[in-house]
Amino acid sequence: MEEGGIFGFLGPNGAGKTTTIRLLTGILTPDTGSVRIGGVDIHQDPLAAKLMMGVIPENSTVYGDMTALQNVLWTAKFYGMDRAARERRAQEILDRMGLAGREGDMVRTFSKGMRQRVSIACAIVHSPRILVLDEPTVGLDVQSRRLVIDTIRHMNEQGSTIFLTTHYIEEANTLCDRVSVINRGRIIATDSPERLRKTFDTARYVEVSFDRPVEEGLLAHGAVSRVERCGDKWRLYTDNPDPVVKYLGALAERERLAILSIATSSPTLEEAFVRLTEAA
Repeated sequence: MEEGGIFGFLGPNGAGKTTTIRLLTGILTPDTGSVRIGGVDIHQDPLAAKLMMGVIPENSTVYGDMTALQNVLWTAKFYGMDRAARERRAQEILDRMGLAGREGDMVRTFSKGMRQRVSIACAIVHSPRILVLDEPTVGLDVQSRRLVIDTIRHMNEQGSTIFLTTHYIEEANTLCDRVSVINRGRIIATDSPERLRKTFDTARYVEVSFDRPVEEGLLAHGAVSRVERCGDKWRLYTDNPDPVVKYLGALAERERLAILSIATSSPTLEEAFVRLTEAA
């Protein structure tokens, strides 16, 4: 990973994302090779390596019988922060995470999204050089998910290097400047989201919606490789959208249809991900 970036680690369930995080954070010892955090071997000098990191596991590890504030202060103490610094920083972070007014409540009374916010507050209290997040937005409500994403961006702007595992492809596309795709324990691609996406330029499509139902057979065209129904729209995959768009216009006129919407699209990162994992 390059320092200062947001690195996405993508893969289907069971591909090895969480196992990789356990190796990076020293929970597991690799059979071969080594793990270096900021140049420090985590197994030769685990304390120095771990002090550089903030870790947010997939399942929250905060203490339910402590308040939100107590959880953050307790964690800050482990990182060697003095009392004044940890009290100031804890309140600042809890306010940022939308927990102002709830910092004195027991965490066991919180929703999953609120517990995840406390978990993130604990992980970033010491302004870590490297922030490791394992599926940080899984199962969260919209507000909590947005807060988590905003916090990731904020920490990166403040100088933290981010390592993020996710199976939300568009989350990686909007957040990450570099991604690796892992499948069955092996990394099968590493590049920027845009370059990975452009690897599959043939996966373009035209999406169209008419004012009334249309039989799939009417959409057949020599330039169309396959047709899919997407809600109230039709998606026509093609190497060359131009003749397809012209054909749809002629079809609408011939059949006396009104085109409600029509759009062309380049391949998505999701399409690249699917093709990479299918081929591996």
